[in-house]
Amino acid sequence: MGPETLVGRGLPAVGKSGFDAILFDLDGVLVDSLGAIEKSMRWWALERGLDPEDVLTRAHGRRDEDLIRECAPSLQVETEIELIEDFDVREAKSVRPLPGARRVLRSLESGSWAVVTSGSRRVAAARMAGSGLPEPGRFVTAESVRRGKPFPDGYLLAADRLGAVPERCLVVEDAPAGLAAARAAGMPCLGVGAALTGPLPGLVGRVRDLDEVRVETGSAGLRVLTGRSRTHAGTGPR
Repeated sequence: MGPETLVGRGLPAVGKSGFDAILFDLDGVLVDSLGAIEKSMRWWALERGLDPEDVLTRAHGRRDEDLIRECAPSLQVETEIELIEDFDVREAKSVRPLPGARRVLRSLESGSWAVVTSGSRRVAAARMAGSGLPEPGRFVTAESVRRGKPFPDGYLLAADRLGAVPERCLVVEDAPAGLAAARAAGMPCLGVGAALTGPLPGLVGRVRDLDEVRVETGSAGLRVLTGRSRTHAGTGPR
């Protein structure tokens, strides 16, 4: 699906029609938590005698529960989750909002967006608060679903909670597991950052960060524009 240019704007629109809801991943999309996550995963791996690089390779975009079962199946999952969560909450103060995140969220009505994250509610809420971002009315976290990304459960649950049909939802993701989840849910996906590269099925656009995203509300729903305009580039709070 190619981008459509809005006459008079000069900015390409994502998709050929509007959306009813936007579903955001958290880490790497709304908040810069990469340093905190790497620190947490390295600490946990060393504590349990695991290879930190191997754990980091497997961790991107996935729930702690699934990661623990894969990397250390002999350990007690609930105990390990609590250890990792405690560490992550302590590190939440180091998390910062990514460019454009605050502005984009403030431009949306509360019933038109949700956060769908592989993190726990406790950690996700701490990172949102630590970065100064508003907590969403609909928050789908690791505890909300039986299967995490790359399965579609989280995104389908978010759509249901918002009263939106899947094909009218836009997913905003930075990780391959999240893109796979969006595809399985039947939702188009806007990629953020460098991890989603090349012509990938289900990816309808790609931006460096949310500073390249504008959202307009109209009769057709939410129109998502990508790119930098002279009006917005480098101005105002993010």
